[in-house]
Amino acid sequence: MNQRIVAVGALITDDAGRILLVLRRNEPSAGHWSLPGGKVELGESLEQAMIREVREETGLVVTVGEPAIQLEIPVGDGRVYEVHDFRAEIRSGELRPGDDAADAAFFTPAEVRGAKVTDRLVEYLEQAGALPPE
Repeated sequence: MNQRIVAVGALITDDAGRILLVLRRNEPSAGHWSLPGGKVELGESLEQAMIREVREETGLVVTVGEPAIQLEIPVGDGRVYEVHDFRAEIRSGELRPGDDAADAAFFTPAEVRGAKVTDRLVEYLEQAGALPPE
């Protein structure tokens, strides 16, 4: 029986079209770049969880926008992450890695494609319209 874990992610781009990624400190996917986000805590809405996770991982305060993509990520031990990614806009704060992020930075589309990113992130970003297809 699979254990479902509801999680959120934030698709944040700057005026130059670069995408904000965090370097994951912890499993799953430690050492890989991914969208900022994490598990939804008991009693939180998806939007509240996304705002909290972005603040904890990047130091930025964001406004939640439209849903970007929803996906399921099986991690091989019976757990399945049900991830809800939303577009988000930066309201305030200074970019700095925190919580379980080892680093945080903006990447151009070409840099995203060349970086050590989480499994299928490039595909998801293409589906969400954040990366032009190759």
